[in-house]
Amino acid sequence: MDVTLRQLTAYTAVARAVSFTAAAAELHVSQSSLSRAVADLERTLGMRLLERDTRNVELTPAGAEALRIADQILAAHRAGLAQLGRYVAGERGTVSLATLPSVAAVLLPPVISAFRARRPEMTVRLLDGLERSVLQRVVDGDADFAVSTVPRHQAAGGIQLRPLVRDRFHAVLPEHHPLAERDEVTWEQLGREPFLAIGTDSSVRRMTDAAFARAGRDTAPAAEASSVATVGGLVAAGLGVSALPALVHPLIPPGPLVRRPLVAPVLERRLYVVLPAHRALPPGAGRFLEELEAFRAAGHQLPEGVVWEETDAD
Repeated sequence: MDVTLRQLTAYTAVARAVSFTAAAAELHVSQSSLSRAVADLERTLGMRLLERDTRNVELTPAGAEALRIADQILAAHRAGLAQLGRYVAGERGTVSLATLPSVAAVLLPPVISAFRARRPEMTVRLLDGLERSVLQRVVDGDADFAVSTVPRHQAAGGIQLRPLVRDRFHAVLPEHHPLAERDEVTWEQLGREPFLAIGTDSSVRRMTDAAFARAGRDTAPAAEASSVATVGGLVAAGLGVSALPALVHPLIPPGPLVRRPLVAPVLERRLYVVLPAHRALPPGAGRFLEELEAFRAAGHQLPEGVVWEETDAD
């Protein structure tokens, strides 16, 4: 049944005004055009909706039911267009963001809070995981974008990068460890101690292994765990030492441990906004990135040892 919105709009205007003349004036169309639209609707439905003569217009029983249903259809159409308009404006929908656990737990919560306060109809879907899975979600289209570290070999693989923050690696030591008396700790010094490592599938592990290699230490971990909280707990228990970037420090449970900057080499982890190279962002994701950029531009406070990266525009 090929009924158009134009026909329904014309019919409801006439049915309410009980006048073709008044309805034509309301819709700013000619009376003949309005009459054709109503006649086409009656022909399509195969029933008479209006009884009319030169002076009067009255609804038939079928016309009264048609008016009720037409109102529902037109209201749903207007509501749908309003929802679409809010989506296009980035006011409604879902932002799917892939990221590392430390970013999800420490960096992003205030940004999400500000974003949701401005756009309460938006949902933020966090897909937290390890570096490889985070980047793959962007390439596969499961995530609109990501905030993550990026291995050098993958920096040009179907993604675009915007620098966001960098955080420095610190030695994490039991409170009364001899190295805790120093202002700084070298990787060579740290490598002499039982080392408690993050699992091999973590970007943190990739970077600590490289730093020990540069310092001439081939360190086999005394123990390893996938959770930062677990590693922190092992250090606090005096089972060894570790090295972690500053952004993960808030995830370590309180305990008798200290942190000291690592040198020789100084190691910083760089985090990027990772965008798909060949896919446009949905409007809501674009608005979320604007919120994140506003935090960066305002110099929003970050944990000690974490700093906002400058962009080319700065």
